[in-house]
Amino acid sequence: MSRRFATLAIIFVALAVAAPAMAQDHGEAAGGNAAIPWGMFAPALAIGLAAFGGSLGQGKGLAAACEAIGRNPGAVGPIRITMIIGLALIESLVIYALVIAFLLLP
Repeated sequence: MSRRFATLAIIFVALAVAAPAMAQDHGEAAGGNAAIPWGMFAPALAIGLAAFGGSLGQGKGLAAACEAIGRNPGAVGPIRITMIIGLALIESLVIYALVIAFLLLP
């Protein structure tokens, strides 16, 4: 688990360091050609990471709820309600990231 986290952290830091370099406009230096809008990658990266993290959290929450229901089938009601509230809160964080990604658009 910690090795996977370390790999993701290294990838995230590398992309965060490279983002300002990719966001610069080099159109005039290249002879007036239209430059690729590198600033469009920041919102895509933000929503991609948020969706990735949200899906991991939802998967773990759902797996834990299924395991709890399997161990105690009589507690299906409270476990289901708690699971749905937790999944809604995780999904709201992903929606907040989507709003921020829209704000980052140039």
